[in-house]
Amino acid sequence: MDRLRRLAVLALKLLLAPALIAAATYATRRWGLRIGGLIATLPAAAGPILLVLAIQEGAAFAADAARSALLGIVALNAFILVYCLVCRRVGWFGSLLIGWAAFFVVIVPLREVEPSSWLALAIAFVANTVTLVTVWRMSIDEPVPTPDPPSWDIPARALSAVAMIVVITGLAAALGPDLTGLLTPFPIIASILAAFTHASAGGDATIALTRAFGVGLYSFAVFFFVLAETLVDSGVGVGFTIAIVTTLIVQVVAFGLYTGSGKPLPEID
Repeated sequence: MDRLRRLAVLALKLLLAPALIAAATYATRRWGLRIGGLIATLPAAAGPILLVLAIQEGAAFAADAARSALLGIVALNAFILVYCLVCRRVGWFGSLLIGWAAFFVVIVPLREVEPSSWLALAIAFVANTVTLVTVWRMSIDEPVPTPDPPSWDIPARALSAVAMIVVITGLAAALGPDLTGLLTPFPIIASILAAFTHASAGGDATIALTRAFGVGLYSFAVFFFVLAETLVDSGVGVGFTIAIVTTLIVQVVAFGLYTGSGKPLPEID
């Protein structure tokens, strides 16, 4: 049984996230960057990380990690906001380094914070809103160009996700649930999307993509919140099912609210 469990965990690490990311990427290519930003915030990497943690370390560990991941969304917002602020003056590589630095700088004080799930959700929503409002206020020239994806795009996304999952889940026992959770929202897909869009289409296109990405962060937070609240009492299967369904509902609602708010997502050629 232990051997089967180890094989199942290995399969999840190596196959689940890449499959989800590949599916999301194809959907983005079909419907464009406008939808791509929303799809990118679905938990294609964070979900498998927490699922592996639940199987590997137990439901209580994964629930604590999900609660900390809500705070990690604050650091994710720091990455997004800083990247957008510098992307018109700094190249894609420099913007990535500055954005990653912002993520880890914010992580440091968050290690000392242990709020309830409800308070952590409120903090994540406030951070999301600050980022979204700030990015919406950045002027851009529309329509912005849609870059043609390179051949290495999907493999790069998949390998990045696998690397992050292997590292985080491999170090989970040593890091503990709090730090593991804080690192779970590390901007894997956001970094690839932002850097590729920035390099091939410029800062305006990156900001346009980020506007859609920002809208989707609310469902990202809800996913972590539901897992934090349900995993221990309901079990792994039920907890993840509720989290996925709730996330999809919130994603659709958020998209509908913002596209009907009088501030539609940017036009993209």
